[in-house]
Amino acid sequence: MKNNILYGIDFGTTNSVLSIYDEQKNEIIASISVPSIIYFSAFYNPSSPISYFIGNEAIEQYIAEGMKGRFMKSIKRVLSNASFIDTRIHNLKYTAADLVTLILKDLKTKADEIVGFDCEKVIMGRPVFFDDNNTLKDQLAQKRLLQAAEQTGFTEVRFQFEPIGAAFLYERSITQKEKVLVADLGGGTTDFTFIKLDPAKSNTKDRREDIVATGGIYIGGDSFDAAFMWDRGTPYFGRGLLYESQPGKFLDVPLVFFTNICSWEKMNFYNGLKIKLDLQKYYTYSNKNEKLEKLIILTENNLGYSIFQSIEKTKIALSKAKEVNFKYEKLGIDIDEAISLETYNGIIEKDLSKIDAYLNSFLENNHINPAEIDTLFLTGGTSLVTAIQELFKNKFPHVTIKSEDNFISVANGLAYCGYLFQS
Repeated sequence: MKNNILYGIDFGTTNSVLSIYDEQKNEIIASISVPSIIYFSAFYNPSSPISYFIGNEAIEQYIAEGMKGRFMKSIKRVLSNASFIDTRIHNLKYTAADLVTLILKDLKTKADEIVGFDCEKVIMGRPVFFDDNNTLKDQLAQKRLLQAAEQTGFTEVRFQFEPIGAAFLYERSITQKEKVLVADLGGGTTDFTFIKLDPAKSNTKDRREDIVATGGIYIGGDSFDAAFMWDRGTPYFGRGLLYESQPGKFLDVPLVFFTNICSWEKMNFYNGLKIKLDLQKYYTYSNKNEKLEKLIILTENNLGYSIFQSIEKTKIALSKAKEVNFKYEKLGIDIDEAISLETYNGIIEKDLSKIDAYLNSFLENNHINPAEIDTLFLTGGTSLVTAIQELFKNKFPHVTIKSEDNFISVANGLAYCGYLFQS
C-alpha cells in the first residue's frame, strides 16, 4: 500500500490542507485542514522542549494563557523575505523553514495515522509567484518550502502551481472539453491559470501542453484585512496624533507604528524591547494620550490575532449583508463602528484595481481572448468577497462561474498530480 499513497499539501497563508490520495484506487481517501497558526507557550522550562501548538489548538491555548506567548499567523508570507533570517523563541532560533515544518509535521502526523505508515511522497502546492514576479524571492521561497518538506520527513517532493491543482480537480466533474480560467484567491496571493481541460485526459501522466498560461500577483485576503486595519483600525490606536518633540514643536507620531500593526508578518515579530521603549516614549510625549495607551496594550498583550479575527468576521459578514458593525472589545480597547458594503469596497478598491489590472495584462500578454473562455473556476476563501465576485461577473458576463469547496479544492487537485513523479 505504501507505494500507492501520496499526499497533496496546500500550505496556505490562512489555512493548510493535506489530501490523501490512493493512486491504485484513483480516489481521495481523506482531507485534513488546520489553520496556519503556531502558538509558543509563554511558560518555559529550560530543561524541557519548547511547548508549541498548531491550528485550532494554538488558538485555544493562546486564549487560555491570556495571550502572553508567541502567536504566529500568515507564516507563508515570510518565505520570500530574504531579510528574515530567524526569530528567537525562548532559547532557540527558528528559521522560516523551521516554522513551516511545525505546521507540515502536524498535518503529516495526522495523515500518517490514517494510512498507517510514514508516507514520504508529496505534491507541494505553491503560488505562481510568491512575491510579484521577483525571481530571486520566488526561488528563495520555494527553497525554504522544500527544506520544510524534507525536514518534515518527505523524501519524494514535487511542486505544482496551486491553481493548476484546482483545475485538475474541476476536470473530474466535466463531461466535455473546456478552456478554463482558474482564479485562486487566497490569503496571500491571487493566481491565474488558463488551461485546456478534457475529462478523457484526467489520468494522463503529462499535462504540460494543456497549460496555456500561468501568472499571479502578491495580493490576497490579508491585503484586504491590512487595508481595513489601516483605514478603520489604526485611528483608534493613534494614527494622526501629534507628540511634542521639543517645547512648542509638535510632530506626527511615526507612521511605522501603524503600518506594522497592519501586517501580519510584521506583527508576528513586533514585540522587541526597542519597540516597547519607543512606544512608551511617544506615549509620554503625547501627554499620555489614551489612543497610544491602547496601542501599547495591543502590542504588549499580543492582541493582534483577536483584532484581525474581528476584521475577518466583518469581511465575511459583508459578503451577505449591506452593512455590519466592526466590533472589538478587549482590555479597554472598545470599537463598535458601522461599516457599509460600499465603504468596505472603497477601502479595498486599490487592491481590487491591482488585481483587475494584472488580470488584463495576463490576458493580453498571453493572447487570451475572453470570448474563448468557457468557464471561470474560482477557488480560495477570498473568492467569496462580494467585490471579487462582482469584478469577475462584470469582466466576463458571458462566462459560467463555478467553484467547489473553496478551502480544500486545491489540496485535492494537487493530490491528483502524481504524474509529476513520472517526469
